[in-house]
Amino acid sequence: MASKFVPAHSFLCYTSDMTTIRVHFDGRVLVPDQPVDLPKDTPLEVDVRTLAKDASTLTDLTTIATEFPPDPAAPRDRASQHKHYLYGTPKQP
Repeated sequence: MASKFVPAHSFLCYTSDMTTIRVHFDGRVLVPDQPVDLPKDTPLEVDVRTLAKDASTLTDLTTIATEFPPDPAAPRDRASQHKHYLYGTPKQP
């Protein structure tokens, strides 16, 4: 009986742990922008996505927020009265 071909990648074992690490390419290798706490010699799989030079989460959120028009029906005191709007507690003075 002939043996069945099994692709090498079917033997790979993945865990559910996923970490996003921002890096830059120095022309030779990928260099983390911040210290990385990973065990030495641990095999990793890297998916590479190009980011804008000034990309940051806060910048992205600010950009998205400005794309929405203000809601005239939204309460003006929503930050100071957030417990009232989220949990239904009485408004605070």
